Amino acid sequence: MSLISAALKRINPSQTIAISNKARELKAAGRDVIALAAGEPDFETPDNIKEAAIKAIRDGQTRYTAVDGIPELKAAIVAKFKRENGLDYKASQITVGTGGKQVLFNALVATLDPGDEVVIPAPYWVSYPDIVQFAGGTPVAIETKLEDNFKLKPEALDAAITPKTKWLIFNSPSNPTGAAYTRAEMKALTDVLVKHPQVWILTDDMYEHLVYDEFEFTTPAQIEPSLYERTLTMNGVSKAYCMTGWRIGYAGGPEVLIKAMGTLQSQSTSNPNSIAQWAAVEALNGPQDFIAANNKVFKERRDLVVSMLNQATGLTCPKPEGAFYVYPSCAGLIGKRTASGKLVENDEVFATELLDAEGVAVVHGSAFGLGPAFRISYATSTKDLEEACLRIQRFCGSLR
Repeated sequence: MSLISAALKRINPSQTIAISNKARELKAAGRDVIALAAGEPDFETPDNIKEAAIKAIRDGQTRYTAVDGIPELKAAIVAKFKRENGLDYKASQITVGTGGKQVLFNALVATLDPGDEVVIPAPYWVSYPDIVQFAGGTPVAIETKLEDNFKLKPEALDAAITPKTKWLIFNSPSNPTGAAYTRAEMKALTDVLVKHPQVWILTDDMYEHLVYDEFEFTTPAQIEPSLYERTLTMNGVSKAYCMTGWRIGYAGGPEVLIKAMGTLQSQSTSNPNSIAQWAAVEALNGPQDFIAANNKVFKERRDLVVSMLNQATGLTCPKPEGAFYVYPSCAGLIGKRTASGKLVENDEVFATELLDAEGVAVVHGSAFGLGPAFRISYATSTKDLEEACLRIQRFCGSLR
């Protein structure tokens, strides 16, 4: 009899976390490492949000709360969805979890049975297929194309849907590519989903506010109201509000689903951190002007990185509309050898050799389900980004 369950054997540790940990270990050992693997803003949590947390502590808000969120936070989320997305939810249609990952986990574990299929555009956030598999479902990846800026096409979505399809997981702007869908592109996809009433939509809007060049964000239930009753609209405070460590994610959806997710959470983590919930209330209700200021810096970094990577031998880097990632193709370098004679047979070898030779930590594209490519997070200082890109140029130029 095995100690480890069959369910746990269906998943793997997060490779983005593993690479970030390796970069930290190398730094601790004295290596000069520029880590571009972690997906978190390098800006501080705004002071008004910190002060709200301190006030919550002083006010004694340190006890258990309702399992899936305090009323004040649910009210702030209801207001946010109405104000920014034109979506009407009641408090009973809102759930709050320990980060967006728990919200996704709850939704999939609460709804999937063996044989259920979940359509996931690739490249995808590394956790999506593993959570689906843990829950007993079958992930069905749809590969997108570099020439389409890694965006899902409606005909590809239609072809992937079967009678067994239960969910589409949709992420815009995307982790790992930064690709974001225009209103017209979103409408083309929702038109397909209208034809398949058995398919639920789990939309991961975590990077909603991180968009550039006057891009207008939209979400599926906003574009196509008839999908409202089978859409879970997930978001959180981690990225736009620079609150990754506070661990607050949330979602709005049909009451029957929200109740089921709450039942699961009641027997796992129970309520999210009480102090973090009060900080999230301030994040959603308080001043929002810092987001535009941060985005100005992110846009400058994006433009720098895209320009420098496209000057590197063998790389092709599309310009993303949002998030803080780029996803350059390294197809032009596969089959070449390093100065030491190592064959670059795939993107994982490329990333490993880049780290060993130049001390730049990136995540290989096969971890996200589509290579040969790699992901860079430009949520770090401009100085480090410029130096990292120079090192990548040097490494690519050294391959023969």
